[in-house]
Amino acid sequence: MSSFYSDFSGNKVNSRAADILSGIVPLLKLICLTLIGLLLAHPKTQLVPRATFRLLSKLVFALFLPCLIFTELGESITLDNIVRWWFIPVNVLLSTIIGSLIGYLVVLICRPPPEFYRFTIVMTAFGNTGNLLLAIVTSVCHTNNNPFGSSCNSRGVSYVSFAQWVAVILVYTVVYHMMEPPLEYYEVVEEDGVEIEGINVDNHDVSRPLLVEAEWPGIEDKETEHCKTPFIARIFNSISSVSQASLPEVDHLGDTIGESSSPRSLQCLAEPRVIRRIRVVAEQTPVKHILQPPTIASLLAIIIGSVPQLNNIFFGYDAPLSFITDSLNIMGSAMVPSVMLVLGGMLSEGPKESTLGLRTTIGITVARLLVLPLVGIGVVMSADKLGLISSEDPMFKFVLLLQYSTPSAILLGAIASLRGYAVREASALLFWQHIFALLSLTLYIIIFFKLTVDNVNV
Repeated sequence: MSSFYSDFSGNKVNSRAADILSGIVPLLKLICLTLIGLLLAHPKTQLVPRATFRLLSKLVFALFLPCLIFTELGESITLDNIVRWWFIPVNVLLSTIIGSLIGYLVVLICRPPPEFYRFTIVMTAFGNTGNLLLAIVTSVCHTNNNPFGSSCNSRGVSYVSFAQWVAVILVYTVVYHMMEPPLEYYEVVEEDGVEIEGINVDNHDVSRPLLVEAEWPGIEDKETEHCKTPFIARIFNSISSVSQASLPEVDHLGDTIGESSSPRSLQCLAEPRVIRRIRVVAEQTPVKHILQPPTIASLLAIIIGSVPQLNNIFFGYDAPLSFITDSLNIMGSAMVPSVMLVLGGMLSEGPKESTLGLRTTIGITVARLLVLPLVGIGVVMSADKLGLISSEDPMFKFVLLLQYSTPSAILLGAIASLRGYAVREASALLFWQHIFALLSLTLYIIIFFKLTVDNVNV
């Protein structure tokens, strides 16, 4: 009898050790890649120039990531899967809404400077559901005894890629306008913006932080006339003198009164003021940036994968154009190591000075990395019990849970730079979040394995 209990306790200890290793090892792989990038880009070593990391980030954005998305999503997607995977984009919306509510609580509890209220909510609500999620899934699946089966990587990448278009639309619409410089503090923000512009007069200046271009290369070419101004506040604030002064500019964007007697002018004259202002704001929303290479690759993969005749041409051993997809697959395999090298280069620059305050920085980090994943567990498990999750694949639930547990999206730093608002604060916050995410992700990956993989020795 004693030998039975000793064997049972020994197996229990071994099982716990295996559980811990299953959560640590995937992140150790990513940490190694990140440390290599940090070593190569560190100011004291400078083994690789910062400009090289910029070129690498452009390759990831324009080539490696689209190739990975197209080959994996295109081979897995079908019309039936589109119907069964409906909860993936919905989950992104739910995580954003819940994150916004938690961010508002952080504002009430931590009381950041008033000019950073919206910034606090945005940084809490919008996580990295793209590159980092792909890296985690690939690292977890990069072993023969992974708990998700032989086609683990293909399914995981497909699930993550299927959700990316929702995140991209949110960033280029909601986040873009929420990161607008506050009207009440515009003078202060504008001074910071001038300093930043003074530093980066040359678009190819190597002093530009790598954070700005880590996930949105070429952002310096996307600036518009109003991107660094409180444009919406000026339009809708009819009391402010600044708003009144800017209304003629708004009129100039449309058709001014008495400018023309054409039918179009008469139509604009009859247009309600509120509708007209909404139209002007919509015209200033950079929706055209939604069609970036990764988004285009997702759309092409969905179209080709959903049509059996096209799918048979591109995917499969006997497909006539399989040599093309094989070539794209080879290039896509460089995506994860390249992303982690760029992340290491970004972290090598260290945190910037921030006026956000230590209490708020800790509050956002705790809310994003510890509180939101707990809420996500409740949401995903409840959805599963209610039958909203039609897929029985444990990787499906694993990806849904991961969407709540990643640090804030690096793309938010690019948006902050584009809007000239809270650039240093975004840089510092993203730095500390990615440092502490090593601990939180290790913990939650172990928990997620327990919740998603039943009766499997991980």
